[in-house]
Amino acid sequence: MQNRPFWFVPRSARVPCVGFGVAPKQPFPIAGIACNRTAQEKKFATARRARQHPRRMRFPESRAIHLFIGVWLSAVLSVRAQEASPTPSPGEAQAEQVVVSATRFDIPLDQSPASVSVISSEDIEQKQIERVSDALREVPGLSVVQTGTAGQLTSVFTRGLRSEHTQVLLDGIPINQGLQGAFNFADLTTDDIERVEIVRGPQSTLYGPRALAGVIQIFTKQGTGTPGITASAEGGSYDTFRESLQSDGKIDNFDYSIGASRLDTDNARPNNNYRNTAAVADIGWSPNDQLRIGGLFTYSLSDTGNPNTIFDPRPIDHFLTERWLIGPHIDWQATDWWEHKLIFDYDHERQVNNPNQDGFLGPTRALFIRTQIDYQNDLRPTSWLTLTSGFFYSEVEAGEERPFVTQAFGPQPTFVSDHTEEVAGFLQATVTPIHNLIFVAGGRIDHFNQFGDVWTYRLAGSYKIDMTNTTVHSSIATGFSPPSSQDKIFGNNFGLKPEHDLGWDIGIEQRVWSSGSPSVTIGLTYFHNDLSNVIGFNGLFQTLNLGAAETQGLEAELRAQPITDLLFRASYTYLDAEKTSSADISQPQGARLPRRPRNEVYVSASYLWWKKLRTTAEAKFVNAREELNFGGPNFDIEDYSFVNIAAEYEINPHLSIFGRIDNLTNEHYAEVFGFPALGRAAYGGMKLRF
Repeated sequence: MQNRPFWFVPRSARVPCVGFGVAPKQPFPIAGIACNRTAQEKKFATARRARQHPRRMRFPESRAIHLFIGVWLSAVLSVRAQEASPTPSPGEAQAEQVVVSATRFDIPLDQSPASVSVISSEDIEQKQIERVSDALREVPGLSVVQTGTAGQLTSVFTRGLRSEHTQVLLDGIPINQGLQGAFNFADLTTDDIERVEIVRGPQSTLYGPRALAGVIQIFTKQGTGTPGITASAEGGSYDTFRESLQSDGKIDNFDYSIGASRLDTDNARPNNNYRNTAAVADIGWSPNDQLRIGGLFTYSLSDTGNPNTIFDPRPIDHFLTERWLIGPHIDWQATDWWEHKLIFDYDHERQVNNPNQDGFLGPTRALFIRTQIDYQNDLRPTSWLTLTSGFFYSEVEAGEERPFVTQAFGPQPTFVSDHTEEVAGFLQATVTPIHNLIFVAGGRIDHFNQFGDVWTYRLAGSYKIDMTNTTVHSSIATGFSPPSSQDKIFGNNFGLKPEHDLGWDIGIEQRVWSSGSPSVTIGLTYFHNDLSNVIGFNGLFQTLNLGAAETQGLEAELRAQPITDLLFRASYTYLDAEKTSSADISQPQGARLPRRPRNEVYVSASYLWWKKLRTTAEAKFVNAREELNFGGPNFDIEDYSFVNIAAEYEINPHLSIFGRIDNLTNEHYAEVFGFPALGRAAYGGMKLRF
């Protein structure tokens, strides 16, 4: 590792996610149930055969096209080969949903034993969402924190736990990166995304490290039908221009989907410009209905001006990040009762922070390299039992070259690195002893080269009452998050142990009507997490397993379709997040964990007028949060709210125009103190399909 050239660097100027009373961690970014073979088989077996790999499940493409009058439009051409298909009823699409992330195999959403939310490609398209982080703002239990404007560090807290406690996956591949071990959502676009599944609660038994709080899994599209192309371009406020291209289809046994985009914006402050190029492709070959050999390929290059806080501006600090991933995989259904999945992936991230106006580090370069192997075996010996087992291997090399680090505080290394290896195995049993009753039990052991073995378990269950169309679900599980390279290197302690969590939840989902219109679905879940071994500071610039914390709260979700073309969504989260240890000195015992809102409310409405014009409005309210104040008591950041509106109008089956206004009320707010969000902004463009 030390002989490799490093051409990257961490964002030392950025303010990162804050821990459980821990001083802010510097964001060194280098770093459906197995169908019951009886009554359920008739309902789901056909869908399973048509979807040999989870990513094959697709929702019908939305052909609703929208217009917002008042937003200026920039031209773009695009064409689509096949005839546009009608927009599906949102209620029908919801009723047909099958999720994968809750059990690692297909299971109907209304029978999931875990607390799950799904964001579909239609939802993303209707709201004109360009980054995954903005789509996650509608999900209960999640708190999105962005350090200012587009391109800046963007973190997601799940149920009040840190961003590095949530495992992010792309088509089953873990993609958390960097010295911090968290995933930075700043550069993740919605190109070629079919859906996003969010599973809340400890999921380490299925997904290992970083799944202490939950899992966010992104699924790319998989080509079906006649190949087609969609291209669009838009422009708007803050000298913003964006172009995108998407194509998918199937030719004989070959299927593909490709998405790419380019974004250029100057944002609102000096040295706040952002340039991002992103591309993703999913290709596959299926010689028969039982086998698919495929590959996932991603690439992104972002160039970001880092203006830093308004109290300490940096006029020239700049940051470059380049990422790419190759992930070949095999999906083989040997028989109706035996399936195999094998994924191999190699990903690479390099970062350059030059110039870097950090007075301690100066210009730096960093590199992150990872190799992973994931094997899964689903065995169904009887109609009421599914055994899911698997093997996982990961090797990570992370390093940072900082040749200009100051020596004023004593000898400082000019190169730091960390090498970690993980080997894991897991087993899960899913039992359906009676119709609509599901019970899941599983265990996992992970072995690390630095701190040995970690055991986790998970028990979960659900029961659907057909008479009232009600589902109750509950789970209890353990989770863990290993110390990050940043904790070990900059806390001068390679003997750190993983952080642990014991979490449980209980919830209910009531469907007044299950499909069509009208339809109403209401969900309510209570959750509780007890964290131990939390990594903190002892006042001597050392990191130790000192801390403990507790989070608990309520998550509520509403989906309603009173008439065919009108759809409402709403979510509410109440969170109580408290530091319960006095050993960590950064916050007093009993203090509220920083940047965790007590209340969050989200509402949206979408309506299709005359089958031509789609209008959408959404609003978010976020309650006051506490911010760390080094050298003094914490202080509150004031409440904020914003309103976004969007519209798209179909001129003909091949051409549409669209526009949106973000932050309609021109709210002045900051999700992170000192890093203001953008004011009112208007964008518009055109889209063609062939």
